[in-house]
Order: sequence, then structure tokens, then C-alpha cells
Amino acid sequence: MRHIAASILLVVIVLLSMPSPVDGQQPALNNSQTTAGQSPQQPGVRPETLDDTLEAGDDELAVPVRKLIRFNEFEGDWATLRVGAGFLYEFAGYSQDEASKEQFALFPEWRVRDARVLFKGSFGSSRSVTWSCGIMYDPPTRDFLIRETGVMFPVPSGYIFVGRTKEGFSLNKIMVGYAGWTMERAAVSDAMIPILADGVKWLGYAPEKHLLWNLGVFFDEFSEGQSFSTYDHQAIGRIVWLPIENEEKVLNLGINLRYGKPNDGILTLRSRPEVFEAPFFVNTGGFPAKSTTTADFEAYYRPGPLLVGTEYYLQKVDAPESGNPFFTGVDSVVSWLATGETRVYNTRGGFFNQVSPARPVFQGGPGAWEIVGRFSYVDLTDAPVQGGKFWRFTPMVNWHLSDNVRLEFTYGYGSLNRFGLIGHTQFFQTRIQLQL
Repeated sequence: MRHIAASILLVVIVLLSMPSPVDGQQPALNNSQTTAGQSPQQPGVRPETLDDTLEAGDDELAVPVRKLIRFNEFEGDWATLRVGAGFLYEFAGYSQDEASKEQFALFPEWRVRDARVLFKGSFGSSRSVTWSCGIMYDPPTRDFLIRETGVMFPVPSGYIFVGRTKEGFSLNKIMVGYAGWTMERAAVSDAMIPILADGVKWLGYAPEKHLLWNLGVFFDEFSEGQSFSTYDHQAIGRIVWLPIENEEKVLNLGINLRYGKPNDGILTLRSRPEVFEAPFFVNTGGFPAKSTTTADFEAYYRPGPLLVGTEYYLQKVDAPESGNPFFTGVDSVVSWLATGETRVYNTRGGFFNQVSPARPVFQGGPGAWEIVGRFSYVDLTDAPVQGGKFWRFTPMVNWHLSDNVRLEFTYGYGSLNRFGLIGHTQFFQTRIQLQL
């Protein structure tokens, strides 16, 4: 674990010693400027598209830009409190060819995808120390689970978070699930990277160098037995360079590294076909493994309403009994906001925020219409490990009625190579998203 953290830290130090890469670019916004992502309320006022603020819980549930509802907030002289909530209800249907039917039996279903409450706030004279506590209802188990919970405090050139949080590996994984451009993350992301972990994370930044980074060390003393706790301990490193960083355009280039020790020396990689109601299409089953080393290369370019991005995953497993298998995967996306909005980029956390419509439906406007195309691929077959290969193409439309309501209409075409068969499946999905 120390080798991963040391390698990332060395890269950060080297890049910080280099001269600034681009002159004349706009620096990240400061806290005195207009709230990032806020849509113009008067003609001729341009919304800000960069956000330099970061609080505990920002990667768990997005805070609506327009604060039309205030009963859930408290602001005192020394402390603040906000109660947020999210709810997802969705449908999934399928059309399978004969080979796909032999692989899995799939049936249409309406289902609650997610229901959660998030408490977050700050304290201190400057309110610089922030905290969050997330509670989620898990439909499959009908249990209430503790989500992101911890405290974050500022340090020179960044923040330290202590508690349960996302590891910080991959831009799309870090993003709030409610803010993502697709209904689910890519199959390769869910297979290789747990959604949460307990530990300590340093989020650093150097605006003058157009750099930000993330270093984390995590353990499972408190999360043992949770579905996401598949590793005894792990170390994470992420570094992002922003050669273009202004209100019009953002270019995010990142490298992620991860080293982990699987629980009890047994590793299982699996994921659904980007449908929560479906079974695990790719699944290695449990096999003896000493450790995994995972890398991810990310590139995202956002010129105004258009966003283009890709991530390439590689994972090497130290498992001599299984021939030390090597797995790969891809996640690529194109998103266009036809109504002209721009996704805000957070220059401290290195991720994109949710879409805030310039003219919400409930104020007489059309809302924000987002057209998305996504291709993903995961290969969990190597040597004697036969987890399967799956790719999926997903065109979809997101209708952001307001900061609090979103509808999603999704079609997907996927191919699974597993069980000696190559099956093809069409996916038909829709979702309503509500958040407070």
C-alpha cells in the first residue's frame, strides 16, 4: 500500500515543481463568487461553470443549486445543518435472443432503486470543518445501511476526510450517483472498485499548477460484513491535471492507482449489465488471490454543453493458483445538453456536478434536455478464471425538470460472452429521480 501512496506523492511533487502549463487561463473560482452552477436569473447573466468548494458528503448526494426549499436547513453562528434526501424508482424490461435466454432468465420489473437521507453540516467560527452522515434503505436486503459518514477539515493545499467515503478512484465513480449522466455506472467500474470504504483520505489541490490529487488508505474493521467491504485494506492514489480550466472549457486528464488485499485471501469480481434489477452478468466467482493492483486512465473534455470522456481500466491479480489473471475494461461517454446548460466541474474534487436547468419546468420553462451515448466493456476472463466478457451501447435521454426532479429514458444493446455462448440483450429502462 505504501508503494502506491509514495508513487502518487512523488508524481505530485514533481508536477508541482514544474512551471505553470498554460498562461492566461482563468483560475478556479473563490468562495466569494456566485455559487457554482447557478443558472442565470436575469437576462445576460452567465452562470458559473467551475466550483472550488468542497464539503463532507459532496460525493454522496448533490445539493440543489436553487434553494427553493429551506425548511431542511439551519444556519447558526457556529454551526450549520442540512437534511437532504433522495429517491429513485425505476423500470427495466428486456428482449433476448435464444443464447441470452440460455444464459439468464430476465423478467420486466418495477422497483425502488434507492432511498436515502443525508445529514450534513459545518461548525467552528469559520465553518471550515464539515461533516456528513448518510443512511440508505437497501431494497434487496430491506436493511438500513450507513453510507458516507465522517468529518472533513481543511489542511494546507486541501482537505482531510476521516470516516466512510468513496475511495476516490475514477472520476465517474467519485461523482454523485444522482448526478451521473447514465442510470448506472459502467460494469467494469462496479466489478473492480467498491462503492465505499472506511479510512482516511487527503484531497489536495494546487490551482496555480492546475493540479488536484487524492490519496487514501482504507481498512475494514468497521465495515466487515457489508456488501461493499470486499477488501481487508487498500491504498488509493489519483492525480488530475487540468491543462484547460476556464468557464468555457475544461480538460481533465487523470491517472488512478489502487492496491488492495482481498478479504480472507479470496477475490470475487462481478457486476450487473448496468441494470440494478438484473443478475450479475459477469462474475469470476471466488478464487484465491493475494492482492490486486488496478490502474485507470481518465480523460474528459467539456466545451460548453458538450461533454466527451473515457476511462480505461486495467487490473492485475496476484493469484498464482489461477495464473495471475489480468482484467480490463472501458467506459466512454458523449453527453450534449440540447437546451444549452453546462455541467459544472468541481476543481477541488475533480468531478462533474449535477445538471441545473436554466429554465425549470416548474417555472414555465422546458427544463434541461440531455442526450447521452455511452459504450462500456468489461473482460473478466483470463487463464482459468472465466468471469465473462460483456459490452453494452446505451443511448438515452435525461429530462431534468428542475434541480429536484429528473426523468430518464434509456435503451441499451448488450453482448455477453459467457458459459460458452454469446448472447445479445436489448434493455428498456426508465427512472424517476427525486431529491431534496
